[in-house]
Amino acid sequence: MRIGRLGTLGMLMTIGVAVLGAKGTTDKAGPAPGGLQEAEVSGVYVDPQSRQPALVLQSKRDKRTLLLAIGHFEAERIIVPLQGITPPRPLTHDLILTLLAEVKASLSRIVITDLKNDIYYAFLYLDVGGNVLKVDSRPSDAIALALRAKVPILVEDRVFEKAERSMPKSGVSPHF
Repeated sequence: MRIGRLGTLGMLMTIGVAVLGAKGTTDKAGPAPGGLQEAEVSGVYVDPQSRQPALVLQSKRDKRTLLLAIGHFEAERIIVPLQGITPPRPLTHDLILTLLAEVKASLSRIVITDLKNDIYYAFLYLDVGGNVLKVDSRPSDAIALALRAKVPILVEDRVFEKAERSMPKSGVSPHF
């Protein structure tokens, strides 16, 4: 199925994208309280006033949420695997996973590690011949890769805590 930019934006303008979330985890018992917890994409939304897309992640353990502002192109790259769309030619994230496979490496998980000055930080964890390689990444790129590779999306508990502290105290929720 082929979609254009307007088609993608139309999909974004819906109430949200229902998602089953990333499957699998590296720890069969799940993450211990504190530290890391697995999250799933619960939706991609567009603020009707600003037209700014946002990605919503929800933790599986305690159901806390993160709202990450992302660009339109990043939103499209995340929506494609969520909708099960196969583009006629590989998109950049598909190409990255193909290149990793060709050099006998694979994405094992992604971790959103920090929130500083309203900017989220993430790392890709690659398995390269049994060795772990940690690579700095924008969270939107990391999530786009994780969805395609069907690997866990993990979030440090402190990121949820920082996000909660930075939310407006007025009780006003974002227009998403």
